Amino acid sequence: MQPFRILIVDDHAHAREAIREILEEYEDFLIVGEGKNGEEAIQLTEELMPDIILMDIQMPVMNGLEATKTIKLKFPYVKIVMITVSDDITDLFDALKKGAQGYLVKNLESEAWAEHLRAFAIDEVPMSKEIAFQILKEFPQNKTKSKENIPLSTRELEVLQLVAKGLSNKEISEALFISEHTVKSHLKNILSKLHLDNRVQLTSYAFQQGLMDE
Repeated sequence: MQPFRILIVDDHAHAREAIREILEEYEDFLIVGEGKNGEEAIQLTEELMPDIILMDIQMPVMNGLEATKTIKLKFPYVKIVMITVSDDITDLFDALKKGAQGYLVKNLESEAWAEHLRAFAIDEVPMSKEIAFQILKEFPQNKTKSKENIPLSTRELEVLQLVAKGLSNKEISEALFISEHTVKSHLKNILSKLHLDNRVQLTSYAFQQGLMDE
């Protein structure tokens, strides 16, 4: 398997160096470039076409949130993982709504970094309870709507509802008695049909459509 092509974007040189040192220990990651602000992130994404961008939030010139929104509009297939010094959920939730796949806290152990990043790369990271709570706060009262205009099959709706409940791919496969490979295929189809990027957006969609009242 080809290594995942990684672009690191952080305004602190020491932070970029530390991330590079962590990931260079693993053969399945290839650092293809580094940037120090959101504008450089956009430019380097166009030039280098990375698989994953590790994006800091607070940066000069253009912050990571603005860059994430722009990059996901231009290159929806590029995965963006926010890197942060704390798990303060406010900015992170905004980034996830803009299309980021998730986040990594900078002080994680190197093995945990690699494990989490691999999971993001193959879309196997379930939502955290904190993110689920933020979505519940956004949609405190849901009115059941008709499913007629929802372009999903019955099975895809079942998968969507389980994603919105915070289940991992493995847990979904066990709940529906299907393989994890089949779960991944359903998720890929659901994201494509709904023009969404990640589990957070899927969950928001499920609540907006009143699909969690059942």
